[in-house]
Amino acid sequence: MTVDDNFVETEFQSPIAIKGSCHEDFQEVAETFAQNFNKYAEIGSSVCVVVDGEMKVDLWAGYKNEQKTDEWNKDTLSVAFSSTKAALALCAHLLIDREELDTKAKVTKYWPEYGKKGKEDTTVEMILNHSAGLPALRTQVKEGGFFDWEYMVGLLENEEPFWIPGEETGYHMMTTGWLIGELIRRVSGKSLGQFFNDEVRQPYNLDYWIGLPESQDERVATVIPFKASSSDKPSGFATAFRTNPNSMQKLSLTNTGGYDYNEKETHRAQIGGVGGITNARSLAGMFTPLAQNNEKLLSKSLVKRLSESSVKSGIDNMLLFPTNFSEGFMLNMDNRGRFEGEGGSFIIGPNAFGHVGFGGSSATFADPDYKISFGYLVNKLGGEYLINERGQSLITASYNCIK
Repeated sequence: MTVDDNFVETEFQSPIAIKGSCHEDFQEVAETFAQNFNKYAEIGSSVCVVVDGEMKVDLWAGYKNEQKTDEWNKDTLSVAFSSTKAALALCAHLLIDREELDTKAKVTKYWPEYGKKGKEDTTVEMILNHSAGLPALRTQVKEGGFFDWEYMVGLLENEEPFWIPGEETGYHMMTTGWLIGELIRRVSGKSLGQFFNDEVRQPYNLDYWIGLPESQDERVATVIPFKASSSDKPSGFATAFRTNPNSMQKLSLTNTGGYDYNEKETHRAQIGGVGGITNARSLAGMFTPLAQNNEKLLSKSLVKRLSESSVKSGIDNMLLFPTNFSEGFMLNMDNRGRFEGEGGSFIIGPNAFGHVGFGGSSATFADPDYKISFGYLVNKLGGEYLINERGQSLITASYNCIK
């Protein structure tokens, strides 16, 4: 239960103060959130749960830096990593809903220069569902290349796909930001960041940017990298990354032109696959109209489409475990016990859709069945490539409370 506007009481004696608000019916979420700081040595974190437009949980705790000298507060922002892809896909679906972008059309209808080197028949749907065949770049990215939109678009135009587009699936970890983002730019005439700002951020009063303005720099928490230990069980992705320098896994994370997620120049760039800057409140807020399915953001028919599987892989070429995607969103994926290493699941409702972030850093989803929207962010990375138990435990607790 909420004691006052600043501190939330939990039965578990957390090593740090839990701040914010929590409805008494969602006390399990507060308890789980508090325990994560002890169980997983959390540094800083925020979680938000909204049900039918009413905020039930809005909690934050910890520190913005590893030295624990700068407290995480109500207005702290953090890198959303791949949860940014939910915002990216939402922008595309706004255009799809207006019939300005057709998922069955070839990419070349909107972006003629893309149609070469085996990519001529790639459709918009393939770009959205990770079957387009460009999960990484073989061409060496120049220093600072991720900050140069036209340069990145040119690289993608001239790359050969890793497979025949549409015939296989492989999570487009970094490249999807420019692939979908360029379609948005070609159709709308606006950059990805500007389109998101005009259509989503400002109308819904969100603290969420794809391309952070300088005025917000001091609010951003420092991302703390994962520190491996000898007891870790490496996933298939991690093994491919370590053993094959030409693998898409290695190229995706290292052929980035010196990308550094803590640099202000990185925050300033419009890196649509992994570069969103936000907080849990805004992750949940962005999805609230979709959870309510009130047609304020997208039509009911399109919201239904977001929960329908577009590609369900036996083994994803990039992540090397089974995946399930609609057009731009992750769907329920329960891979517990099916492969080595943690972090290959995203357990949400059968009609829910959302996304998770690198190293268990973030998670967001909308579930129209329960009218629930959820946001979660941390600044300490785990060794996983999707959600981990820190975030999944909060998702599970949220469902337990609403059920």
